[in-house]
Amino acid sequence: MTIPVRQSLRVGGYILRQKLRRREKFPLLVELEPLFACNLACAGCGKIQHPAGVLKRRMPVEQAIGAIEECGAPMVSIAGGEPLMHPQIAEIVRRLVARKKYVYLCTNALLIPKKLDQFTPSRYFAWTVHIDGLRERHDASVCKEGVFDEAVAAVRECRRRGFRVTTNTTFYSGDSPQTVIDVLNYLNDDLRVDQMMISPAYAYEKAPDQEHFLGVREIRDLFRKAFAGGNRRRWRFNHSPLFLDFLEGKVDFPCTAWAIPSYSLYGWQRPCYLMSDGYARTYQELVDETAWESYGRGRDPRCENCMAHCGYEPTAIFATLASLKESLRAIRTH
Repeated sequence: MTIPVRQSLRVGGYILRQKLRRREKFPLLVELEPLFACNLACAGCGKIQHPAGVLKRRMPVEQAIGAIEECGAPMVSIAGGEPLMHPQIAEIVRRLVARKKYVYLCTNALLIPKKLDQFTPSRYFAWTVHIDGLRERHDASVCKEGVFDEAVAAVRECRRRGFRVTTNTTFYSGDSPQTVIDVLNYLNDDLRVDQMMISPAYAYEKAPDQEHFLGVREIRDLFRKAFAGGNRRRWRFNHSPLFLDFLEGKVDFPCTAWAIPSYSLYGWQRPCYLMSDGYARTYQELVDETAWESYGRGRDPRCENCMAHCGYEPTAIFATLASLKESLRAIRTH
């Protein structure tokens, strides 16, 4: 794990303050979606299935900043859709960085060449580029040829200019331990990105392709084999060791989706960005009026095959901080 020490200490201190205040539920990171429109039509994503009128909407800057200020989360992941299509996205990032929020801007990277001059390198800001495999695999995932090469070129230019660059890779049923190893080796050793995030694909109900999602047993088998032989220890993950244990099936956790809530044009989404059971006007309303005990494996059939980091990474982080042994283990992986 290569989360910067300053960021780790900041987030750890934030969690400690919430515990001292006896706050049972609080956000670690907000998934901010200032638009749903995208310049790609990926088979595994359902965001662009929204009505045309909704796809034309853009969240006002003040609304976006207000949501983050309201909940107080120390980290923000700006997604969509494609957030670089938002005409004021650089202003949103600038104002969040000025508040010393750690900002990850998730993008397919196609618009980075046109937008890069609007951004400034900062320890509080990182690009998160979606790379779902090597050239053939990635282009098939996004349903367009040439995207992999453009994304790689954008990553190299961002790094040349001094930006932090992370990646997010989703794995599907067509992946094997070797394809996992190949793409992570490439990102880690060839592109030399700062950090990598991984996630098994969740059966998102609006996704056009419903045939290539993994079950829990398949997920555990895939990552157990991919992580064998010391690979896991040398890859620069933006994950806690316990979350990687979770992916391998070494430990199991309950979902804590309230710790990575989603805020979009509709408000705070219940219970997470992968499911839509209504919206709340405020984060506190989301926490207080959502039946959290109804979600998770064994409770809601829609959750049976979900092992996404939006629900389980927070649980792993809380478990890490509650254990001296696991805290020391996390420190050693820096």
